[in-house]
Amino acid sequence: MKYFLMLVLFIVVAVGVSSGQLTMKKETDGIRIVDGNSDVLFYQVQPKSKNGKFERCNYVHPLWGIDGQVLTEDFPADHLHHRGVFWSWHQVWIDDKRIGDPWELSDFEQDISEVEFIKEADQTVWIRSEVLWLSDKWKINGRKAPYLKEKVGIHVHKRVGQYRKIDFEIQLLALEENLRLGGSEDEKGYGGFSVRLALPDDVGFIGKKGTIEPQNTAVSSPGFVQVKGSMGQNNSTAGIIIVDEATNPDFPQQWILRAKNSMQNVAWPGANPVSLSTTEPLVLNYSLIVHAGKMKTKKIIKIIEP
Repeated sequence: MKYFLMLVLFIVVAVGVSSGQLTMKKETDGIRIVDGNSDVLFYQVQPKSKNGKFERCNYVHPLWGIDGQVLTEDFPADHLHHRGVFWSWHQVWIDDKRIGDPWELSDFEQDISEVEFIKEADQTVWIRSEVLWLSDKWKINGRKAPYLKEKVGIHVHKRVGQYRKIDFEIQLLALEENLRLGGSEDEKGYGGFSVRLALPDDVGFIGKKGTIEPQNTAVSSPGFVQVKGSMGQNNSTAGIIIVDEATNPDFPQQWILRAKNSMQNVAWPGANPVSLSTTEPLVLNYSLIVHAGKMKTKKIIKIIEP
C-alpha cells in the first residue's frame, strides 16, 4: 500500500501559545497525535497482521487516557480480530452475492490512498483519510476492484481539565449498485462503531438514566454509555464515554455491552442489512470522551448537549 500525507494548517498564530499543543508525528505505520509531551492516539495507516493473519488498518490503537494509560487493546487473545477503536460489519452483499466479512477480517482488505492532517484555528486537529474496500470475492475482468469508498474524519479536541473529546465521522459510499451492509445474523446484530477496551474487574456502565446491566443481546441507552472503573494509571478511577450522535440514522441506536473479553459496540443497523447509495454517502457520527477520575452524568450531558 502506498499513501501520502498532506499537512494542512488553518492555524491563527498568537503570542504565548501554550506548550500543550496538539501536534502530529508521522511514523512508519501511521499517525500519532500528541498533546505537548502526552500521547493521545495512534491511527493505523499501514496494514498490520499477526503472523500474516487478521490483517487490519484504518483504526485507532493505542488510545491513551488522560494520565497516559493505554485504554485499548489490539489482537486480544480472546478475539484476535478486535482492534482498538474500529468500525466494521459482518455482512457485505452485492445483489445476492456475499463478498466478505469485514468484522472477522475475512475476504476483506482496505487500501488507504490518502491521509490529511489538519490543524484548525481553534487548536483542534483532524486526521482525514480516504479508504477503499476490496475483496477476493469481488473482481472485475479478473482483478480485485474497490466496491466501497470510505471517508474518515477523526477530530481531536484540546484537553479540558480532566477530559478530552474525540469525534469520528465515517462516510460510506457504494461504488457498486445494490450494495448492502449489516451486522451479525443473529439476535445480537452486532456490528458498527466499536471500542475494544482493557476492562478492569470493577468495570461499570452508566447511561442517562443510571446503571446499565449488559445483556447477551442489545440494550438501550439513548445518546451515550459511560464505561468506567480502575482504568487509569496504578488502577486509578478513569473512564470513557461512547456517544451516539443524534444525527445518526435510527437514533438512538442500540448497544452491545460486555463486562469482559469483548468490545463495546453501537450496534447498527443490526441483523437486517441496509442499502448504500452510489451518489449520497451514508454518514455516521460518534464521539469518545476520555476522562480521568469520576465524571457525573450531568456533566456528560452538558458536554454532549451544550
